[in-house]
Amino acid sequence: MAKQKQQINQLDTFQWVGVSSRGKKLEGEMNGSSIALVKAQLRKQGITPSKVKKKPKPLFGGGKQKITAKEIAMLTRQIATMLLAGVSLVQAIDMIADGSENKGMQSLLRTIGDEVKAGQPLSTALRKHPKYFDDLYCDLVASGEQSGALDRIFDRVALYKEKAEALKSKIKKAMFYPTAVMVVAALVTSILLIFVVPQFQEIFAGFGAELPAFTLFVIKISEFMQSYWWVAVIGIVVGGYLFKQARMNNKQFSDKVDAAILKLPVIGMILNKAAVARYARTLSTTFAAGVPLVDALDSAAGASGNAVYRDAILDIKSEVSSGNPMNWAMRNSNIFPDMVIQMVAIGEESGSLDDMLAKVATIYEQEVDDAVDGLSSLLEPLIMAVLGVLIGGLIVAMYLPIFQLGEVVGG
Repeated sequence: MAKQKQQINQLDTFQWVGVSSRGKKLEGEMNGSSIALVKAQLRKQGITPSKVKKKPKPLFGGGKQKITAKEIAMLTRQIATMLLAGVSLVQAIDMIADGSENKGMQSLLRTIGDEVKAGQPLSTALRKHPKYFDDLYCDLVASGEQSGALDRIFDRVALYKEKAEALKSKIKKAMFYPTAVMVVAALVTSILLIFVVPQFQEIFAGFGAELPAFTLFVIKISEFMQSYWWVAVIGIVVGGYLFKQARMNNKQFSDKVDAAILKLPVIGMILNKAAVARYARTLSTTFAAGVPLVDALDSAAGASGNAVYRDAILDIKSEVSSGNPMNWAMRNSNIFPDMVIQMVAIGEESGSLDDMLAKVATIYEQEVDDAVDGLSSLLEPLIMAVLGVLIGGLIVAMYLPIFQLGEVVGG
């Protein structure tokens, strides 16, 4: 047994692209000793390979122990691909575990695989790992098991996870740019105050004249930074830690922060669009999987990512439970755009609410993408203004006494 495991570990991982017997394009990863053997194995599974290549190994070190949300999305897509290709669930889990370079993922999959082999439903095995598979994920898998369409459900869940990760990545990108600008501005200002201003201060000491108030103000800040820079660093670290703890442990504070973030210029607009996209995508996926609308709204509230939208969706759920149409309840919330409400109304009337919500999600995901891409051009003038005021102000403060000395000499 140990020898067999050693042989598995010595196999290379190959990335493949192919076409199933139904004509559907598929892709995934597989362990093997050569490209020829991987192609042969794929053909046995009814897949005609069009491209097989060896997966490049990481540049530094071995596999990661931590399992990220992105890796769970990739895992879901791999299971969906194999199930749609006709591979059994147990075999799919074993193959993915063998092909994973992340030892944490291998251990997780082997544990889940053992429980499924012992006769437990996959959804039950997944619920034992809430850190990686939330209630929404497990509920969707359970609905797939009950309906006998686990392959199609996994395909939907994979699409949902991929879209969610893509949206999260865009939001991080949107938040990173202004944060990076503030950090650069703070670093440049600190360097000038600690290293450059003292040089001018030595020159001013030989003037024997009273310095302008603005120059004295900058020198005082410089002296404080030279002597107590560590206070500023500790203050930022402690302040960041306290803010994070308050957001985690104080619901009222966290809700107020969420509401304030949505009102920020540019960033707030992107976050609002992202929340609408997440709401529509979650509701579309769960409702299409056969989950009742009220339960689907519960899932959408949990996945909203913002307290304002979470509370609004829970209010919508209460009104829908009372028999009111969802579009009417959404209008009463006063946070959803008219276009979204109208499309939901059309979906309710035509009986294609899941399709209409999927279209809404696609539209708003594209809008978030466009907004993030345009963020750099929107922020460039602001960046120039901030850096110009900070650096320009320090330069003026340092040269003001020199200008005044020149006027005295010239006079």
